[in-house]
Amino acid sequence: MVILTPNSSYSLTLRLQIPNRAGMLAAVTQAIANSGGNLGQIDLIAQTRQLTTRDVTVDASSTEHAETIVQAVKELADVKLMSVYDRTFNLHRGGKITVISRIPLKSQDDLAMAYTPGVGRVCTAIAQDPEQVYNLTIKQNTVAIVTDGSAVLGLGNLGAAGALPVMEGKAMLFKEFAGIDAFPICLATQDTEEIIATVKNIAPVFGGVNLEDIAAPRCFEIEKRLRQELDIPVFHDDQNGTAIVTLAALFNALKIVNKPIEQIRIVINGAGAAGVAIARLLQKAGATNILMCDSKGILSTNRTDLNQEKQEFAVSQAGTLTDAMISSDVFIGVSAPGVVTPEMVRSMAKDPIVMAMANPIPEIQPELVMNDVAIMATGRSDYPNQINNVLAFPGVFRGALDSRASTITTTMCLEAASAIASLIKPSDLHSEYIIPSVFDDRVATAVAAAVQRAAREEGIAKQ
Repeated sequence: MVILTPNSSYSLTLRLQIPNRAGMLAAVTQAIANSGGNLGQIDLIAQTRQLTTRDVTVDASSTEHAETIVQAVKELADVKLMSVYDRTFNLHRGGKITVISRIPLKSQDDLAMAYTPGVGRVCTAIAQDPEQVYNLTIKQNTVAIVTDGSAVLGLGNLGAAGALPVMEGKAMLFKEFAGIDAFPICLATQDTEEIIATVKNIAPVFGGVNLEDIAAPRCFEIEKRLRQELDIPVFHDDQNGTAIVTLAALFNALKIVNKPIEQIRIVINGAGAAGVAIARLLQKAGATNILMCDSKGILSTNRTDLNQEKQEFAVSQAGTLTDAMISSDVFIGVSAPGVVTPEMVRSMAKDPIVMAMANPIPEIQPELVMNDVAIMATGRSDYPNQINNVLAFPGVFRGALDSRASTITTTMCLEAASAIASLIKPSDLHSEYIIPSVFDDRVATAVAAAVQRAAREEGIAKQ
């Protein structure tokens, strides 16, 4: 069984009534520690000569682990558990985003200009010159976050409503990291043609479209068609965002092990949206030896079950993931928990780079191979070198919107990856620091500038 690190995504607050005598609070904290909980803040709510009431914050590693901690506290003599609330659910209560007016409405004059009758003049101006919509409405700074809920995080097909909390969170990230007003659009259909038609019909409001959590292979067709049929940038973050950050990390990892990308052997496990996009961007960056695997093993030319995207990366070699990893320099996992063993890692070439990005449980736990790898990265925030898409998509859209780019190209993604990697100075680069923090405020600005520059060089910028 994999033992996960307690983290704030499974954080509880326990309200406890405890006898006001020496040693009682220590008994509570000891019970939590013995259960594997990570103790956080302790607040005194009320106190009398006989009793104290305290709120105790605890991080767990899973729902089941949280229940174990709660049960351990319940079993303490003389300690009364008054209430338990899940801090993550409490944070989401009522939703995480809102819409506010950019200008105040304090007088009749304000109302007359912002709404009728003054707004009619603005509507007419846009009808006569459609380009004015970028100057006179929210379109210049607005992104639609579109999903059908068919592949939500690593949880599967949860549907439109089940996907909404993720899309709200995405909207927060757009705003916080790039100042972009994004809005969740969760569609009650998983039909490719209906999704395409719906996005095209709502496109007049938005300056860009971010596709999210749409299952492969439909996501490839949807992105391709929308890019062809819309004149605003369309970006599938599960594909392109993941690819950008992965390549940025790889650029810096290869500097540490002193291996050129043109000469390394790369294994990618997971041939869905993220895996295919990573492979395409790696090729753009110069990689020539890529083995891609799915649940049935290497994508081999002798297999008859490969879709069009998988056929693009089929090779003559056949075999399992174990076979693919022998003598490989880099492993990139966008697949499933626990599919890689320490023995498989030890079969890799000298100074192997392992990016195990399955969430919340990676393809292999870092603790199992710390002495066997040169560099380890995951998708988790509680280990070094987190491969997190938030390093890419806010800046990519900021640059695309500001340059009025009509699309987002592979070159723009490559330049974005280079910009992210360049933020770490050679003197600061080491095995546990190959990618900037998501809270590094230089990231979005650097990515946006790189995207704008690429858009102008490719002739797709309108300003």
